[in-house]
Amino acid sequence: MTPRFAVLGLVVRDLAASLAFYRRLGLVFPVDAASQPHVEAVLPGGTVLALDTEDTVRSFHPGWRPPADTGRASLAFRCDGPAEVDSLYAELVAAGYHGELKPWDAVWGQRYATVHDPDGNGVDLFAPLPGWPVHPEPQR
Repeated sequence: MTPRFAVLGLVVRDLAASLAFYRRLGLVFPVDAASQPHVEAVLPGGTVLALDTEDTVRSFHPGWRPPADTGRASLAFRCDGPAEVDSLYAELVAAGYHGELKPWDAVWGQRYATVHDPDGNGVDLFAPLPGWPVHPEPQR
């Protein structure tokens, strides 16, 4: 049997703040997610984004401590077009999230921007630029 990537897990300081951020990016979590110690959103293709509170991790790993620095994980969200990268970036920054890298036209043919989630993880927003090849969504 070959292992298959199935879950991306993030340990979060403030579950409600993380839920608000990722819901703005279109992820669907259970309605009562903010009162749970562990929540999951199923992504297209079946991969799961799991959020655990620091207390949850300490419940089974008492010696666990958060990394000294933040931002060890990076996620990327494909947008429908360059204009959506710009508008979503502006919406997130206006909502108080840190804009790390303003939208720009990358040399590899994408409109690209980076914001930070509430725990300092980089979240990239991207879309193909007109005239550049569109890479298909990965298939399972």
